[in-house]
Amino acid sequence: MRTADTPTARRASDTVTAAATGYRGAGADLFLLVVAVSGISLSAPLIAATAAPALAIAFWRNALAAGVLTPVALLWHRAELRAMSRRTVALAVAAGALLALHFALWLPSLHMTSVASSTALVTTTPVWTTLLLRLRGHRQPALVWAGTAVAFAGVVLLTGVDLSLSPRALAGDALALAAGMAAAGYVLLGAEVRRTVSTTGYTFVCYTVTAVLLLAGCLAFGVDLGGYSGETWFKLVLLTATAQLLGHSLLNRVVRGLGPSVTSTAILLETPGAALIAALWLGQNPPAAVYGALVVILAGLALVVRANTRRAR
Repeated sequence: MRTADTPTARRASDTVTAAATGYRGAGADLFLLVVAVSGISLSAPLIAATAAPALAIAFWRNALAAGVLTPVALLWHRAELRAMSRRTVALAVAAGALLALHFALWLPSLHMTSVASSTALVTTTPVWTTLLLRLRGHRQPALVWAGTAVAFAGVVLLTGVDLSLSPRALAGDALALAAGMAAAGYVLLGAEVRRTVSTTGYTFVCYTVTAVLLLAGCLAFGVDLGGYSGETWFKLVLLTATAQLLGHSLLNRVVRGLGPSVTSTAILLETPGAALIAALWLGQNPPAAVYGALVVILAGLALVVRANTRRAR
């Protein structure tokens, strides 16, 4: 029997089709999110294992990524890049500057403190994002402030443990914490740019600016940019492919479909992932108190993300 082609039937059919398409799209985004989190989890252990200056590692991972994106951006996104307004370009450049500051602060910390401590402190970005939004006049639920307080308690506990280990470890903690603050500004500016600009267009501008600024820093401080072993170059390429292109770029890709709350929650998995890889690969086994502090920090961050998720709904 032939189904009647009525407006109600057509609307029902369109609804089912849209739901199926949305389900497939969400499934693809979740798969990409898993790949992205796996990529960024490799970042800290790879950096700690790479025999090159921290500032040089930061430069090369962004320069290589910008090199890969250049032909794609110029061939298929030229019109989009030309159409970017001055404000959008300024925001993308500012995001690139903050990303450069993030890398310049975080990468040295990985050679000063444990991978577990550094990664936990740098992923406090949601807390700093919340505070920046509050300064801009956005009211936050009580659960956000509760989560922020818990996360800070974990930070105090972690830094106290590292101070007992060495002042150098505490300095590494401070650098990682400052890197998380810089990342908060990068995330907020990037979210604004991504309203009107594609992932490729935004990351091309952002990574290029980041690479140029880090290159200037390397030249100013006399950092060696070459003369590395073949193994070191391989690790730099692997770092670019996993943490930069599959990590950062895919996070910028899926945040538009999954939303910042789901993406931020998934990023929290970087801390235990990096700690596990560092333990198995680098043999880094910090004191048990460090892992207790990590749990407290992650619990606080989870509360912040959960509150933001409820608010978004």
